[in-house]
Amino acid sequence: MRRTNTAVAPPRTESHEAGTGAASSVRPEPLRTEFPFELPRGYVDESGTVHRRGVMRLATARDELIPLRDDRVRENSAYLSVVLISRVLVRLGTVEDVHPGVVEDLFASDLAFLQDFYRRINAEGHSRAAVTCPSCQESFAVDLAGGGRLGES
Repeated sequence: MRRTNTAVAPPRTESHEAGTGAASSVRPEPLRTEFPFELPRGYVDESGTVHRRGVMRLATARDELIPLRDDRVRENSAYLSVVLISRVLVRLGTVEDVHPGVVEDLFASDLAFLQDFYRRINAEGHSRAAVTCPSCQESFAVDLAGGGRLGES
């Protein structure tokens, strides 16, 4: 009677960098495509409910191209950010159908926050911001996607 080895090898945890031959036991972090945020003021809907927490997803090339065909953007290039932000907002509070009309009704400070947030997650690849403590002048980073507001712990 012939015996066979039925043991299964554990999955490999090494990854090899292209061209370096260096092995690493650290697994790459999965791609993060959605980022939670909290608006400084909040969107006030027609019933008076304030929506402050939301989720923004990474933009695709299509998200950046389609608004260029929009007549409102052709007439007024400043409207580009309104259309673009409305395409990448997954939800704003309980509002899941975020369209340009919703973004138009945001306070200016909230629109500026979302424009900066969009730039951070799409161009820089993260949602961190460099800040300086007003008391001790020490610089550090905060994660804007953490859900908390600046100055809160």
